[in-house]
Amino acid sequence: MMRESNPANFGRVAVVMGGSSSEREVSLNSGANVLAALRARDVDACAIDGIPALLAHIHSGACDRVFNILHGRGGEDGVLQGALEALGVPYTGSGVLGSALSMDKVRTKRVWQALSIPTPQFAVLKRGADVSAALAMVGLPAIVKPSREGSSVGVTRVLHERDIDAAVELAARYDGELLVESMIVGPELTVSILDGRALPSIRIVPSGEFYDYHAKYVADDTQYLCPGLPEPAETALRQISERAFHAVGASGWGRIDIMLDRNGGFYLLEVNTTPGMTSHSLVPKAAAQAGISFENLCWQILETSLTRTPA
Repeated sequence: MMRESNPANFGRVAVVMGGSSSEREVSLNSGANVLAALRARDVDACAIDGIPALLAHIHSGACDRVFNILHGRGGEDGVLQGALEALGVPYTGSGVLGSALSMDKVRTKRVWQALSIPTPQFAVLKRGADVSAALAMVGLPAIVKPSREGSSVGVTRVLHERDIDAAVELAARYDGELLVESMIVGPELTVSILDGRALPSIRIVPSGEFYDYHAKYVADDTQYLCPGLPEPAETALRQISERAFHAVGASGWGRIDIMLDRNGGFYLLEVNTTPGMTSHSLVPKAAAQAGISFENLCWQILETSLTRTPA
């Protein structure tokens, strides 16, 4: 339910997008959609490309609030959030701690492990570390990924030991700390969070073997089943997703990725604190299933900034 009815009460909203991360193009796409949706609801919104331009915009006195749709480094890791906190500018999404912790897949998984939230077995691989030892700990098949990237950037499925070196080389282009994770064989699901509450889950059925960057943002033959599970499994999945989201200090909105094993067990993979808002993105699909249009979704995300009290 929408709490704010007057767009003027949001003030001047900067929709920050683009930036310099590996997810720049997706962010520009998301940002254009968000900007159009807010303007359609008469919100005084403008597009800003990247953090330096945003800071200049704020210092000019032309910004009262920020809708953050910067994906990846800078936008999701606490950097932007820290700057806005210091400047006293309210913004959408998680705060400094929730953003920084959620961006780091290794630390997120350690928090979940401490709380008995199921996540695949993993090993951390730093530069120069023994790759064979990490693989022996996790076993095959495995997933190799950068610890602090999103949108499946740098991710490889390793089915044979001979493929591990190439997988590590690819992931190391994006981060000095890598995650070698046991690959759960089964359906992939995602649960979107809006204002702290889970929306209907989505079961992802890619035409290929892997829900990679192409399947996420380019392909038109990926299937999305929403809700992704029958009851009572659907309710259980939403409950554990809400718990996992709050456990890492995330707030406002976001998305959690989950694998379902052959026995019906959930394994949580990661939290996205600034998910995509493109035509292929999952949060808008889940919101639509819940009866929330794209314009109303953007409005409700912007509303979450009203409850944030900057330091």
